[in-house]
Amino acid sequence: MDIKAKAASAAEKDDIPVESGDMQLLGWLAASVFIFIVGLAMADLASAMPTAGGLYFWTHYFSGDRWKNPLSFVVGYSNTIGLLGGVCSVDYGFATMLLSVVSLAHDGNWTASRPVVYGTYVACVVVHGLIATFFGRIMPKIQSACIVSNVGLVLATVLALPIGKAIRGGHINSGAYVFGHLENLTTWPQGWAFMLAWLSPIWTIGAFDSCVHMSEEATHAARAVPLGIIWSAGLCGALGFLSLAVITAVIDVNLDGVLNTNLGQPMAQIYYDCLGKSGALGFMIVVAIVQFFMGLSLVIAASRQSWAFSRDGALPFSSFFRKVSKKIRYQPVRMIWGVVVSAVIVGLLSIINSAASNALFSLAVAGNDLAWMMPILCRLVWGQDRFHPGEFYTGRFSKPIAVTAIVYLAFAIILCMFPTTGPDPTPQDMNYTVVINGALWGGALLYYGLYARKTYKGPQTTVGSSSSPSEANLGGL
Repeated sequence: MDIKAKAASAAEKDDIPVESGDMQLLGWLAASVFIFIVGLAMADLASAMPTAGGLYFWTHYFSGDRWKNPLSFVVGYSNTIGLLGGVCSVDYGFATMLLSVVSLAHDGNWTASRPVVYGTYVACVVVHGLIATFFGRIMPKIQSACIVSNVGLVLATVLALPIGKAIRGGHINSGAYVFGHLENLTTWPQGWAFMLAWLSPIWTIGAFDSCVHMSEEATHAARAVPLGIIWSAGLCGALGFLSLAVITAVIDVNLDGVLNTNLGQPMAQIYYDCLGKSGALGFMIVVAIVQFFMGLSLVIAASRQSWAFSRDGALPFSSFFRKVSKKIRYQPVRMIWGVVVSAVIVGLLSIINSAASNALFSLAVAGNDLAWMMPILCRLVWGQDRFHPGEFYTGRFSKPIAVTAIVYLAFAIILCMFPTTGPDPTPQDMNYTVVINGALWGGALLYYGLYARKTYKGPQTTVGSSSSPSEANLGGL
């Protein structure tokens, strides 16, 4: 249930289009409203059928008989890969933040090489695996602390930056600059550059489905999980907008100096300009800590989704990974370390170049968007009569909300595949999302067609039958 309003790794991704002023602010506001609508549509489903398998279970339950198995199979793989991509991108962001602290301490005279960033990333993922293995049962408390610290960090930032800039005699940008200035640093037309500004919240507000995968370990899941989705998506959108407004007010209007900073992180440069070295070090350490726990939440979510998928025989070596440890408080230890090893391997992309490292982010965005869209679509097309509302329900607005969410998610998938610098990208600027995710989706279908269709029969429950899915702890631990 983490709030990612300060997930600066996504906001500072190399190929996110950069615009100052109201293009970025309004882009964030528009996209975050649609993302919140997606959260509402997902909350309806999460309350009706709380299960760790979540998205692929819902897809299977609502789909027409002919499409149940293949659609749920692809959605399960897409969500699994999307969560793995989230682990990669957030932990890679943590590595760059931690190393920017070192760069700050050396006054920008030291910059981490790609192998050093990768080594720090690997260490982070391994530590997350250890915590998830031995402290999985206290994750709700850890996530609650993460939420409080995240909100506190945002509020401290929006107060400290303008005050620090004023005390240091710096110039605070006018309201006309913050809300009226347009600066398009891409070669796309202004209108499309505004649409590409949506990518910032799309990459940042991307883990609100994490609590879905903790459904079987949550108390009163039919109420707690949908509220977690709504609060996560809503607060992230609101606090992110507030953060952007303040950052735009204090940022150096010479954006090139911020974007190409020797500190390795534009946010570190902004803190440095407003608060000096000591203040920047303090804030960046806190930002890195918050980012660290976001990555931990995603490792937990990815392991639970992958475990649920292996429980149903969908993953290679499912009989191995579905085992739950009786020695370590009934944690899916094998799958936790399967996620860790997979993240370490996929993270090797970061060593190649910036275009390859950006692929870590693309794994999360398109994969999760497809996984979010399909169960909502299946409910509308095939499953209206099979949907029985849970404790949380949007009532007569449920169907319009679902339609809006589907249209938005389809658009977001297409949007995240556009090259962000302009219509004629170089190999270094190319957006490889369509290649990577297309190959993964196609590979999942090929694997299903050649082998898994013989063994995968959809989500399997491990408890006795009940009158409705919401009344059973589906596939409980």
